[in-house]
Amino acid sequence: MCGRYAATLPPEQMVELFKLLNSIEMVPRYNIAPTQPVAAIWEESGRREAHFARWGLVPRWVKDPREFPLLVNARVETMAEKPAFRDALKHGRCIIPASGYYEWHTNPDKSKQPYYITHEDGRPMALAALYATWVGPEGEEIDSVATITVPTNPQLSEIHHRMPAILEGDAIDQWLDVRGVPAGAAHQLALPLDDGMLKFHPVSTRVNSARDDDPGLIEPATVIKPEPVRLKKAAGGGQLDLF
Repeated sequence: MCGRYAATLPPEQMVELFKLLNSIEMVPRYNIAPTQPVAAIWEESGRREAHFARWGLVPRWVKDPREFPLLVNARVETMAEKPAFRDALKHGRCIIPASGYYEWHTNPDKSKQPYYITHEDGRPMALAALYATWVGPEGEEIDSVATITVPTNPQLSEIHHRMPAILEGDAIDQWLDVRGVPAGAAHQLALPLDDGMLKFHPVSTRVNSARDDDPGLIEPATVIKPEPVRLKKAAGGGQLDLF
């Protein structure tokens, strides 16, 4: 899954890169976590604008968001059928600008090592996502999003078996064009990136805490591998002992 990411693109560059009609005030973030507000881009009536939305989708039909499970990711294999996502795939497609994202590799000893993953050339990412606007009984509104995950490519399979769907070039325009591109065609855009388009390095386990949010989180860290378990002969040459 994709559960943490960084977004450091200045607002003026985001406007230029994604052809926005507005700008929103953003500060560099290095450890964005579920339930937090994130910058998302979608089109309404032909207008492409950036919005702040909660990371954790709340479908329009939910009665009480407090009693609804947190939907951070939508799996590409099932999003067209799941009631929570299928309407958003038709009418609520968006992208989330990111500088890179984190993924955790499970070691043989069950410990988890975080990695920071970026475009090979360092350019910003456009994460494919879905959004919905929930309207409460008093007229209150909550915009919320879920990122889309796909099976990982061979390059990243050594870290994790899933990765976010990252859109490139014309696929960004097609994904956002909910009026002109039907859900079935958009669904085909959510694919793993080819090998060689991403790079990654291990980072500090400080990223495990959403309270930490500083540039040091994306810096390479030294990975200390656990010592292998060695065996020795028990006294008398019988059963093996651990030491």
